[in-house]
Amino acid sequence: MTPGCPLALRSPKMVRFFEIAFTRRFTQSMTALRLAQWGMPQVPEGRPLVVLASHAGWWDGVMFMLLHRRLMPGRPCFSPMDAAALGRYGFMRRIGVFGVEQHSPRGAAQFLRAAETILADPWNMLWINAPGRFADPRERPLPLAPGVIRLAEIAPDAVFLPLAMEYPFWSEAHPEALAAFGPPIEASALLTHDRDSRARLMSAALAETMDRLANDAISRDPARFDTLLQGRAGMGGVYGGWQYLRALLRGEKHDPRHGRR
Repeated sequence: MTPGCPLALRSPKMVRFFEIAFTRRFTQSMTALRLAQWGMPQVPEGRPLVVLASHAGWWDGVMFMLLHRRLMPGRPCFSPMDAAALGRYGFMRRIGVFGVEQHSPRGAAQFLRAAETILADPWNMLWINAPGRFADPRERPLPLAPGVIRLAEIAPDAVFLPLAMEYPFWSEAHPEALAAFGPPIEASALLTHDRDSRARLMSAALAETMDRLANDAISRDPARFDTLLQGRAGMGGVYGGWQYLRALLRGEKHDPRHGRR
């Protein structure tokens, strides 16, 4: 491996450290991480994986790490990032993030070279935000970054997993983090299409997963989800302390949630 290769730079110790740090940041800022009950990833053994994710907001990178840790911890994971932004957060190279120059042929070539190296190992997985930019969950047609369409060509044994994510506010002061994986797509099946129809197929598969997650988000019903990580609930602060004290004086169990079910 060359010194700048993502495989060489990734440090399992740094990954574990930042898993803890990101988990703490998440639990301080979000109500919960919830996975739709229909959206558990279907992960084949001994095949490289590409997670084809939406790009709803800043939290996506944190979600990658939290979902990976809870659902597929045995597979080393890697993810591309804008090279200019990565220059400000160099530590992220140690947790599997690699830089890609945006909006240029050279950047597309960088991405494909790194992806080919990563996906050559059947136990590795690549998490990518398919649009290549922030995109509202309701935007249709769903954009796809050009390099994404060519991934099946460099990794014909890979399996693609659509991943929908969004961050709605329900009844608490902090937002929910909702996620769901769609049915797997074989790279070999994608290769039976030309690039234009392949792009439409990949975009449609991700959009279908996003639409189904949106229906569950609109329901505002936690029972439709499995809670993978509990965050903050209730008002907190002085009012939250008063609620706790009042419940204690009444001999009741304190439930800080605003929307109790």
